[in-house]
Amino acid sequence: MFAFIIRRFIQAALVIVIISIIAFAIKQNVGDPVRAITGISVSAAEREAMRDQLGLNDPVFIQYLRFSKDALHGDFGNSFFYKKPAVDVILSKAPATIELVFVTSLIVIGLSIPLGVYSAIYPKNLFSRFLMGASIVGVSIPVFLIAIMMIYLFSIKLGWLPSFGRGELVSIGGWDTGMLTLDGWLHLIMPSVALSSIMLPLFIRLIRSEMMEILESEYVKFAWAKGLTKHRVWFVHAFKNTLLTVITVGGVQLGITIAFTILTETVFQWQGLGFLFMEAVERADASLLVAYLMFVGIVMVGVNTIVDIIYGMVNPTVRITGVK
Repeated sequence: MFAFIIRRFIQAALVIVIISIIAFAIKQNVGDPVRAITGISVSAAEREAMRDQLGLNDPVFIQYLRFSKDALHGDFGNSFFYKKPAVDVILSKAPATIELVFVTSLIVIGLSIPLGVYSAIYPKNLFSRFLMGASIVGVSIPVFLIAIMMIYLFSIKLGWLPSFGRGELVSIGGWDTGMLTLDGWLHLIMPSVALSSIMLPLFIRLIRSEMMEILESEYVKFAWAKGLTKHRVWFVHAFKNTLLTVITVGGVQLGITIAFTILTETVFQWQGLGFLFMEAVERADASLLVAYLMFVGIVMVGVNTIVDIIYGMVNPTVRITGVK
């Protein structure tokens, strides 16, 4: 098991190095830092001297090593729009996205498991057929369209829910959260439901298909032959093994959900990382783009590494090098 964990950490480190190379390439090609910090009255000679002073004329490999050294210390440069370190801007916006992804994950887990299990146990039931049809519709409709329809229905027509922003926030140790106020929860409902519409249909179909396959396996048939109760067969033998696949796919989808917040946060004006990314693109704020890319990349790599390790621990059939 130790060798398995070490191998996963090495793979994660290699992926982060690749992400850093992509981030460095973006920083080199998006905008001119000298032009960003100087005015139009500065002469070409003065700009060239400043480029030498900043090391922008050094070989690319030297510049990448300098970039990597600064990145290890959490220094990705200053955002020219916010006039402060890009990492500080990212960390100030991260709570909004983390809360949105957290509530979305609760919705997906809380609904997909019972609905997926039910549709697997009773595949010919009318409600199960309705779920499969609805899941196809859910997968087919883009998240931004669902968000717009929700705003039109629940905000404009019915007036039940606010259509933008995070609402009333409470600061706890520098973490601005809306999950401790009623107004914050009212603002959180529609964005989280809209974002969950991406993953919920996929997870329902995944759990259903995996559990139906396991219910047809030989060891489940043997469990029926031993006279075990139906609930023990369904939830101990079948569902337990279904979770192995769900854990693996769920970890990957969690990282993807963070990336999908861009559309949801833009529609609802949710002041998180996705909305920040769109602003950074519009302003060609290279330092902010790089910091966002590295933050999201590290989160996705970290989540996937943890999921791989958990999967290796809970699945006894996994062959791990060096472990008998």
